[in-house]
Amino acid sequence: MSQRIVILGAGESGTGAALLAKVKGYEVFVSDQSAIKEKYKTELVAESIEFEEGKHSVDKILNAALIIKSPGIPDKAEIIKQAKAKGIEIIDELEFGFRYLTGKVIAITGTNGKTTTTLLTYHLMKSAGFKVALAGNVGESLARKVATENHDWYVIEISSFQLDGTTSFKPTIGILLNITPDHLDRYEYKMEKYINSKFKLIQNMESQQHFIYYADDVVTGAEVSKRKIIASKLPVSLRDKSTPAHFDGEQMVFNLKGQHFNIPQSETTLKGPHNLINTLSAVTAVFFAGADLDAIRSGLKTFKNAPHRLESVASIGGVEFVNDSKATNVDSVVYALGSYKQPLIWIAGGIDKGNDYNLIKEEVAAKVKTLICLGKDNEKLKSFFGPLVRDIKETQTVKELVRIALKAAKEGDVVLLSPACASFDLFKNYEDRGDQFREAVLELKRETEK
Repeated sequence: MSQRIVILGAGESGTGAALLAKVKGYEVFVSDQSAIKEKYKTELVAESIEFEEGKHSVDKILNAALIIKSPGIPDKAEIIKQAKAKGIEIIDELEFGFRYLTGKVIAITGTNGKTTTTLLTYHLMKSAGFKVALAGNVGESLARKVATENHDWYVIEISSFQLDGTTSFKPTIGILLNITPDHLDRYEYKMEKYINSKFKLIQNMESQQHFIYYADDVVTGAEVSKRKIIASKLPVSLRDKSTPAHFDGEQMVFNLKGQHFNIPQSETTLKGPHNLINTLSAVTAVFFAGADLDAIRSGLKTFKNAPHRLESVASIGGVEFVNDSKATNVDSVVYALGSYKQPLIWIAGGIDKGNDYNLIKEEVAAKVKTLICLGKDNEKLKSFFGPLVRDIKETQTVKELVRIALKAAKEGDVVLLSPACASFDLFKNYEDRGDQFREAVLELKRETEK
């Protein structure tokens, strides 16, 4: 009789795991405490996979040989405690997918910047001619990719929650960008637990595998120096010119596998110091994966970042409009403000998650000539930035917003939507906010060009 696998959670990772388990001949049961999205339900029905929603039936779950749980389900959940007490092995979809893949893995984690780095790494591998899949936190689940097709390489974005559920996971190349306090509620508010989670990335890596990390990051740098790391270490830095990949103030400099080459940031599509870190990491990874240098150079020129991340929407009368709607916290706005030298019309506001605006005080005072507040309650923004920005306006409609912005701007200025806040007061989510902004800008452009 085939082994029974139970999957808890039927989102992208749970459904992907179910498809792979079915392909591999297991008896599969999927259980989700919430309602399952129609598109996933349709897939489960099409594959004749048994499932339940709105509950966890203990008798149908605790008879499993293996449980694959969604990364969103914490270890302290009752059903997980009961499964552990029975000695049932519990893993994550990422671990399950890894056990069946035949190719090699480039895995990317970090608190900030991992999506851009993952998309760039994938783009560079693809444009260099590799048979490569994009998986994990961006795109489709790894298990789904492994279930449907074999690839030579998998470029995977991984969160700490996903790493928590791994045991044998071992990337050929691992990238750790940075570690700043995030999700601490999941780690009993102990930073050390969150750090340990991120370092699970390299727990199984061997000496012939490569660990790329951002050495200037205070936490990452300190941890690397005190941990026993078997993988071959490749630090990247914006300051230390002795590292194999660094920025010399003018351009990115690489000394890899006995080869020396330089790449100016102006020959890439990404702006700002944080994107230097992302690019140094991605180029180093792809070079060690065997990509040709000319292919890397041309790939850097054609890369398009994900929407809502410093996405250049359009220029109207010499004024550039930039959609950075994904910047839902102050840390992200630090990156955005650091990416531009031009005077800024800054659009911020929404639901404040306890922001400390002191982090951006100097940059705002130096660069922002107009602040437009886009939110239902803008008092905190207005009282904090009132003394720093001479011109503060507010609105609750995107259509009016872009007109106010264009009126306040001069040729050469940048209009930057980088809200520092969640979007739920006026929008469905940050994508909805960014989409509406993009639409309004393009509509305004059509009007002004008539």
